[in-house]
Amino acid sequence: MPTNSEVEMSPAEVDALLSEHETGVLSLARDDAPYAIPVSYGYDADDRELYLRLVSTPDSEKRAFLGSTPEARIVVYEDEDDEYASVIGVGTLNEVDLDELTPETIAQYGEARRPLFEIWADDKPDLDIALYRFSPESLTGRTVVVERDDE
Repeated sequence: MPTNSEVEMSPAEVDALLSEHETGVLSLARDDAPYAIPVSYGYDADDRELYLRLVSTPDSEKRAFLGSTPEARIVVYEDEDDEYASVIGVGTLNEVDLDELTPETIAQYGEARRPLFEIWADDKPDLDIALYRFSPESLTGRTVVVERDDE
């Protein structure tokens, strides 16, 4: 019968997992309503911040949640063979004022591969493409290894 061993990740291991991946799940909550979407992100390990480009339509649920300064969580995970690892960030998602962009922050958004601006530009003039910075108040990770008994 398999057993699981669970280990908390070090900050360096958390940074490594977030740096190796570019997608995760962003969950937003306001009042008693949750909202979760897959996202692509760029990660700055020095500042431990995630950078996201989010696209929404005028009547979308996403735009309604983003406009309410919701509580946010980001989950990034990997599942390989008998090992599962996940990182959870908890904090506030802040829209970035375009006047505050620097070459360094623009480079971080380049790591967020989806959505590409070009795929929306011609067909959807009502789309809102906004840049966000997620500075987690907490950033934790765990690794679970499934140990199988050889029989």
